[in-house]
Amino acid sequence: MDKKNILTAPFVREMQKTTANMYRLGWDERNGGNISYLLDEGEVAEYLDLACVIRTIPTGFDATALIGKIFIVTGTGKYFKNVEDDPENNLGIIRIAEDGTTAELLWGYSDGGRFTSELPAHLMSHISRLSVDPANRVVMHCHPTNLLAMTYVHTLDTKEFTHTLWQMSTECVVVFPDGVEVLPWMLCGTNEIGEATAACMKEARSVVWALHGLYGAGKSLDEAFGLVETVEKAATIYMLTAHLPRVNTITDEQLKILADFFHVTPKAGILKL
Repeated sequence: MDKKNILTAPFVREMQKTTANMYRLGWDERNGGNISYLLDEGEVAEYLDLACVIRTIPTGFDATALIGKIFIVTGTGKYFKNVEDDPENNLGIIRIAEDGTTAELLWGYSDGGRFTSELPAHLMSHISRLSVDPANRVVMHCHPTNLLAMTYVHTLDTKEFTHTLWQMSTECVVVFPDGVEVLPWMLCGTNEIGEATAACMKEARSVVWALHGLYGAGKSLDEAFGLVETVEKAATIYMLTAHLPRVNTITDEQLKILADFFHVTPKAGILKL
């Protein structure tokens, strides 16, 4: 049976649109940021011969828990602004091989490139999120400007950082009731930061890398994007008002009313009631 054109696949088109929007919003300058998206094998099989492996690439991480899983992943050194016009060069579809430490390239990276250097951190985070919610399929890393700025002027205590973000907009406690986890500055591209991020991902879908950026997870590209968008909006409001006298604020009692109305449970230990 003839395969469908991979360039028409919804998951490729979604990646094109998402990366274009992230670049447009200034979250992913140059080659900053990366996305990995767990795909449905049956859907991928409509477009690719899954027995045809173009080449294999070491992952640098033992992802035994993900053997056989297929991901579409942004490429290392690739600019998000170029994904829309040239997805086959800037994206790749990989499958975690039977040894758990090798990725089988099924499509993409047409110039001989490879997946993002942050892939180990992504795979670790996928393992964590899937253990919490099997529906979680997306891990997204980016550098939102105001959130990054906020980490320079706000305490990096997870509870205090979350509390401040919740107070910045009525929707925040509803969109991310699990709060944000905050890591101190760490060297990126290492398994160490990947392990720390994955541990945080068991507690929340948002992990702030201080002085660097944000990791966000979700069930879809839209959900992960919307999570990042909401966190960044809250950080923007904070940066616009932090130096001004606070005349009004959303109180903890009001945050509790919001959570009850929208049937969400705020992360314990943050509201002072």
